[in-house]
Amino acid sequence: MTVEHTRLTAALRELRARTGLSLAALSERTAYSKSSWERYLNGKSLPPRQAVQDLCRIANEPGERLLALWEIAESDWRGRAAVHARAADEPQPQEPPRPPETRRPRGRGVRLMVLLASACTVIVGGVALVLVLAPDREAPEDEPLSASAQYSLAPQCHGAACEGRDPMRMVCGISPQSLTTYRTATGARVELRYSEKCGASWARTWGTQIGDRVEVTAGGPTHDVRIEDGANTETYVFTEMTAAHPGSTVRACFLPASADGERECVEARVGEAATTTRSPSPQ
Repeated sequence: MTVEHTRLTAALRELRARTGLSLAALSERTAYSKSSWERYLNGKSLPPRQAVQDLCRIANEPGERLLALWEIAESDWRGRAAVHARAADEPQPQEPPRPPETRRPRGRGVRLMVLLASACTVIVGGVALVLVLAPDREAPEDEPLSASAQYSLAPQCHGAACEGRDPMRMVCGISPQSLTTYRTATGARVELRYSEKCGASWARTWGTQIGDRVEVTAGGPTHDVRIEDGANTETYVFTEMTAAHPGSTVRACFLPASADGERECVEARVGEAATTTRSPSPQ
């Protein structure tokens, strides 16, 4: 799975959760079956463009950003399929010819070979079992999640454990609370989001330009994301998460790429959206 496909899947799940529709009800309102929606929402296959449009329509979500993300995911999906097809068409290495058969050992020699083979099988099997059952103590903390964990509906972290982690990979992007959305002087949008289940907040931005940067903090570490290329300008871009809880003040700052642009910040208090403030601050 690519990062783009992962983000698209998380966004589609969020929209479906917002509608409150079951897979069967979703099937009745679109041209796609219940089993098809199950594959799309679990990342098993890439949905058609029309399916993304239909879900956006049902959820009353503007489709431009998700369709741009779909374009990127679909392009990569197509490229991987072409690579696999070329690999399948390549001639496979031929098995080397077997040496001439020699006279088979008889009597005790045969029994000895059988015993040795059995002993090797037991040893190899035991080692394999130990490797399977032993915990992976050396796996790095940021190693990509397994397929079952990556697409589980259960959050993969909470509070301090979410600090500096990707909200999509940690399954915190399903039905989060939107604390506030701010339109910058350049036209870019910055939205502060909060997941009660994950006890964390983050910022997402869109309508950006290459070189723009967004920071987020809730009184602890500051996490930022930079718009690196044209693909980033065509979709949502997320910061990493910062631990937050009801009553926390979350602050996001937008730093435009242009040298003469001003830093713009927006704040919101978790659970008290009415206290949101939007005020530019000096460099």
